[in-house]
Parts: sequence; structure tokens; C-alpha cells
Amino acid sequence: MDEDLKKILEKTANTIRQLSMEAVQKANSGHPGLPMGCAELGAYLYGHVLRHNPKDPSWVNRDRVILSAGHGSMWLYSCLHLAGFDLSLEEIKRFRQLHSKTPGHPEYHETPGVEATTGPLGQGVGNAVGHALGLKILETKYNKADHAIIDAKVFCLAGDGCLMEGVSNEASSFAGHLCLDNLVIIHDDNKITLDGPLEQSSSEDVAERYRGYGFETYVMDGNNLESIDEVMTKIRENQTKPVFISCKTIIGKGSPHKAGSHKAHGSPLGVDEVKATKEALGLPAEEFYIPQQVKTFFENKLPKQKELQATWQKKFDDWAKLHPECAENFRECNSRKIPEDLELTLKKLNIPNPISGRVASQAVLEVLGDKLPFLYGGSADLSGSDCTMMKQFPLISPKNFQGRNIKYGIREFGMATIASGLFQTGMFIPYVGTFFTFSDYMRNAIRLACLSGYHVIYQLTHDSIFLGEDGPTHQPIEHLAALRAMPHLHVVRPADANEVKGAWLSMLYYNSPSVIVLSRQNLPTLVETAVPFKEGVGRGAYILKKEKSKPDFTLFATGSEVALAMDVAKSLEKQGKDVRVVSMPCFEIFEKQDAAYKESIVGGNLGKRISIEAGVSQGWFRYIGRDGIPICMESFGLSAPIGDLANEFGFTVDAILDRILTGK
Repeated sequence: MDEDLKKILEKTANTIRQLSMEAVQKANSGHPGLPMGCAELGAYLYGHVLRHNPKDPSWVNRDRVILSAGHGSMWLYSCLHLAGFDLSLEEIKRFRQLHSKTPGHPEYHETPGVEATTGPLGQGVGNAVGHALGLKILETKYNKADHAIIDAKVFCLAGDGCLMEGVSNEASSFAGHLCLDNLVIIHDDNKITLDGPLEQSSSEDVAERYRGYGFETYVMDGNNLESIDEVMTKIRENQTKPVFISCKTIIGKGSPHKAGSHKAHGSPLGVDEVKATKEALGLPAEEFYIPQQVKTFFENKLPKQKELQATWQKKFDDWAKLHPECAENFRECNSRKIPEDLELTLKKLNIPNPISGRVASQAVLEVLGDKLPFLYGGSADLSGSDCTMMKQFPLISPKNFQGRNIKYGIREFGMATIASGLFQTGMFIPYVGTFFTFSDYMRNAIRLACLSGYHVIYQLTHDSIFLGEDGPTHQPIEHLAALRAMPHLHVVRPADANEVKGAWLSMLYYNSPSVIVLSRQNLPTLVETAVPFKEGVGRGAYILKKEKSKPDFTLFATGSEVALAMDVAKSLEKQGKDVRVVSMPCFEIFEKQDAAYKESIVGGNLGKRISIEAGVSQGWFRYIGRDGIPICMESFGLSAPIGDLANEFGFTVDAILDRILTGK
């Protein structure tokens, strides 16, 4: 390594230490250990190795850095500030304060240069795998012999906690299977966890495990710039597999009394220890001090980084002229624009009647695949059951990324984090599928997607007790209520093939996560659901059957229970009752409607209100009131044929009539 470069990177590393420990101390909250221990790594990555442009953080061919160990956020914020991203020193000083750009854990869209929302340990590894997979897909689609326009790498910094969490194992195993040769996972191997020494809870050989996954492994001294340079140079020059680096560091490096201890992990060092650390490192007493040499070093890099992107842009423009069809496809994926005629296209799609929700969705997906080049799908080893396969496209496989279907294996949690990473590349709308009850495995990844606004779609099938004989282990009960409780998530449970079409439109139009919940069993396609999107699913709830005068009963239902509600209404009418039936495929969309529309659907005197849904009752009382009757599940299911389950749990016309007419 050039001696002058080494000296400025050493100074940069100490600057990262000073900014980090002082920001944590000022906030009286945070984790100084990782930023101080990984300071040389940050200086090397942002000061030397990364091919990016801080003035255009969304440049598609940028190298990415994902901090999976999100508690060490001040490491990332310090690096981003020094590198010239739009993150001021004032924001560094406002670490963990209300509405700052430096929240306690990195958040996507909140801070320029942050590639993923991280903090729940291990998920950043999955996001990094998703980025790497997305870039490999783009390489395959767009690189030509005369022009390679995509060749970026993904660097992921993960701690011991990240690598203990099961989700990182799922994602890493998958990355090794696909041989993602653009992925570099850097293990902050400091032998310390929040509670104490690592040896108290783990004794495995992590690198050996990664070799088993199919990674090439290295060891480097993370506090020695020459060691870092030696390993990184090898990787940049000749990477043929995903790489795992055991990066040996000292947590809290520089702190005289807390370095190498869990005491540096999750708490401020303390005023006296900050002072002692600055003295030990030869740092000035001035708070948040940045040496002019460091400022000048990064300022001088910016024109070169802009030129790097400008050179790429010229290469891209030349490529676009030579390959206009590829260029148009690239622009479509980059914009992810939904065609204006998509509703009309889906309306023309002829779907058999009756049909299960899952099979109807697959028919829709195959049309969407042809219309939307940025739509990529996958499943947790269930594509034949959850019907997520776009049959006209091949599978993605090891070293072959030409397909549009991804077999994630039995890795629900990992799958969901990888899908988030695919979205983060800026070129895909991913969807993933599994059985509804297994959404519990994915829940925390779905939560982070909602927090971040990732446009990811989750196709969840086998949606109720009516999947039948597989029994209560596979029958969702509380899952609808649990997902509806999550902010920014659209949960759509369509009643039939018509509503499945509307559900897909709603999920594509909504630029945040959505769930489509689908039946295993066949459902009749109702004449009443054949309405324009903006009058039906696009409203979240709409009247399927209007009362003649003043309703004696109003029935609210979703999914497979909508047809049941219509049958109940017919029976009530035979008894001289006036009935309204409301289909409510999506609570969240309905709540976004104007007050007048909501009043027209659920307001006023609607008689006795009844909800019919094969799940728990939570969430329904805001529509049916305290005196309403929820026809719901109050226990787990049973293993039996569908008809027997309907009788056992009261989801028949006669059982519902008995309840609502007696008021029980």
C-alpha cells in the first residue's frame, strides 16, 4: 500500500473513532464499540475501494455497503459524512434525536447512502444477498461482449450476532448455492457480544461453516490497513465465489479501559473515558474534530468519483445505441411503471369458474410476467402449491441468472430478506410465496419492509382452516389480524377470481409491501364482484348486495367467506329480511378512502352487523360494533375434510342463521 495513502487512511480511521464515540456520548445512547473497532475498515472501504458517487447514491452500478450490524450505525454515518454524502456534521451531532438523519439504526430513505434498514440482526445479510442476486440478474440481462454495464460488488459488515441468527444462515446458504461472485461478507470478528465474551455462548468455526456453504474464505487483521488491502486486492482482482472474511478487530479500539470488552458494545464510553481515549489516540480535545487533511482527501476524491460515473454513463449510452431493445427493457425496469391498460388486460383474462384463489393468482401472474419485465417471483420450496411460478420463464440456477423464477428452498425468513434486497437495487418488484401460516417465519422481515417502504409482494396461500386435512399446524387462525396490525402493510384477501385481479392491481399500484391471502379450495366467481377496480377492490370494501330499503342485517366478509355471506343473505331474504352484504378485501385500503365513502359503506343504521371470516375476531369490532356478531375462529383448527370443518366450527348457512337470528 502506498505510504501516503496509508497515513491518510489511518487519520481517517481515528476521525471515525472520534466522531462515533462523541456522537454516542452526546446522545447518551448508542453503541461505540463496532465503529471504533471497524474504523480502519470504514476508512479503507470509503476512502479507497468503493466504486460509487456520493453525489448520486442511487447510481445503479455503484458498489454497495450494507451494515447488517445496524447497532453500529455511527460507523456508517461517520463514513458517509466524510465521504461526501448529503449527511452534515450537524446531523452527526443529532445522533438518535427526533427527526434526525442519524437514527439509532440505519433506515432506508432516511439517510443518503444507507442501502437497507438494519438493526434486527442478520437481516442485513439477507438484504446483501438480495442486492448481489439482483446485480447478477442485471449482469445477465444487460451485459454484452462489447459492453459490460453492470459489474458492482456488495460488501456486508456483519457481527457475531448477525451470524448467529438463523436468517443469515438461510441467506448465506442460498448465496453459496447460487455462487454469487459479487458478494463479500465481512465478519467483525471481535469475540464480544453485548452480554460478554463470545465464548460464553458460541464455540463454532464460523469460517468453516461458510466454506461449507460454498464461500471462499479469508482472514485479515481489521485494524491493520496493509492486511485489509492485501485481502481486498485479491478479491477485487479475482473473485469467483461469494467471499467470507474473518475480520479480526478489537471492539472499542483506542479506549484505554473498555477496548476488547463488552462494556464498549452497547453503552456510551462515559465523559472521562472519551477524554482518555482521545489522549491515548493523540486526538485533539475539540469535539467532532475533522482534520483538514481528511476533509481535503475526500473532497479531492469526489471529482474522480463523478468522473467514474460519467465514464460509465458514456459506456451505457453507447450500449443503448447498439442494443436499443435491451435499453428499453432497462428503462422499464428502472422506472417500474405500471402500464395504464393493465386493468383492461386483466379483465380480458378468462379464468375458469370455480377456481381456488391460488390458481387464479397464478393465471394473473403469468399475464403480469409478460407485461412487467421487472416482476420477479419465488417460493420457499412450494411453487407447485402456492402457485407462484410464472411458467413461461425459466428458473434462476447456480451461475445462471436468465430466469424470472427463484427457488429459495425452505428458507422463509431468508427469502423475505432477500426479496427486500432485490427491491433495494431499484430495478425489481419482487414477490415471494409460502403457506399463510408460515408468514410467522417471515414476520420480522415483513415488518422491516413496511418500515422502509419496500415494494415487495407476499403471496400467502392455504389461508384458513379450509385447507383441510393438514390440520391445525398448517391452518392460519390469528394471522390475518396479526398482519393487519402492521403499519403500512396492505393485506388483501380476495373473494374470487375477479377480486384476485383487483388485488394484484392494488398491490402493484401501492408502493409499499402488500400481502395477498389466497384459498387452497375452489371458490365460485361471483357476478357481483365483476366491477371496475376503482369501484371494488380499489376501495378496500364495497357493497356486493344492496338492501332494498333499510337493512335488518349487514354482513361483512372476506375471502372464501364472501360467497357464504351471499348464501346467508339469500336465506335471510326468504324469511323476509332486508340484507346488505359488504365484501372487505382490504381493511387498509378502505381506511384510506374519504369520509363520505366510508360512511356510505359502514355508517348509519345498518341493522344487526355480522362479520364472517375464518380467523380470529380482532379488528372486526370497529365495523360491526360492540353489539355485532363475529362469525370467527376462537380456537385452533382440526385435521379433517373441509365439509366436516365447516360444520364443526359453524361456517355453514344454517349455523350462521341460528347465531344471528337468536342473537348469540
